[in-house]
Amino acid sequence: MTEEYITVGKVLNTQGRTGAVRVLPLTEHPERFAVNSQMHVSLKESRKLMTVESAVPHKRYLIVKFKEIVDMNGAVEIKGALLEITRANLLPLPEDTYYIFDIIGLTVKDKTRGSLGEITDILQTGANDVYIVEKGSRQLLIPALKQVVKEIDLPGRTMFVELPDGLVDDEN
Repeated sequence: MTEEYITVGKVLNTQGRTGAVRVLPLTEHPERFAVNSQMHVSLKESRKLMTVESAVPHKRYLIVKFKEIVDMNGAVEIKGALLEITRANLLPLPEDTYYIFDIIGLTVKDKTRGSLGEITDILQTGANDVYIVEKGSRQLLIPALKQVVKEIDLPGRTMFVELPDGLVDDEN
C-alpha cells in the first residue's frame, strides 16, 4: 500500500535571508508546525522529509524555517512546494467528526431513493456544513445534520442519509 499524504500548507515565497519561507497554512491546527515537528516538502516529483526549526505567525501566514534549509537559495528551491504529513500523523478527531478529505468522494445513499451521487465538495457555512452531491448534471445540497446523515462508512466509502421531504425533487 502506498503512503497517503495530506497537505497542511503551501510554501508561497522566501522570507528574509536565512532560509525561512512564507507558508499559507491549510490546516485548522497550526500547532502541527511546532518546533521539531516533521513534514514532507513536496515539489514536482520529489518529496523530502524536513524538520521545523521555527514557525512564527505573520498575518494569515506562518514564517517557517526548516533545519535543512540554511540560506535563501535553499528557500527558493522549495517555493511553491506543498507541505504534507502522512495519515499516521493526523491529529485524532472527536467521535462522529471527520476530515473533509475523507468525506469528499463518498457515495451518498438514501434508503428510499437509492444512490444520490457523490460528494464533490463541502460548504462550510458556520452553522453546519453542507455536502455538495453530484450525479450527472444534477447537484444536490445536503445539510450535515445528525437528523439527515445517519451513517458514514469510510471503509465502504458510503454515506447513508434520510432526506426530509422537499429537499429532493423526486421526479429527476
